[in-house]
Amino acid sequence: MSTLLKPSSLLPKGMRIQQINQLTLFKFTDELGDRIQTLLDKKKADTITATENLELEAIGELDEIFSCVNAAIAPKFTLTPFPL
Repeated sequence: MSTLLKPSSLLPKGMRIQQINQLTLFKFTDELGDRIQTLLDKKKADTITATENLELEAIGELDEIFSCVNAAIAPKFTLTPFPL
């Protein structure tokens, strides 16, 4: 029986904060991005282990969390037209 990897355990090394204009976004580090690609390639080749599959699922969940947070933040910083 495998233990589920908690997405929060990936945060210390896997998260970076990127400033784009006035917008602060949560992104994966290059290292975690490379790891995702490796795991996806292994899954496609049907060579992924059960442990690696759990890791991929945890990273996928973290990606969903980042997407939700970033989507919630973004509308607050959209530009409004200046009155004439």
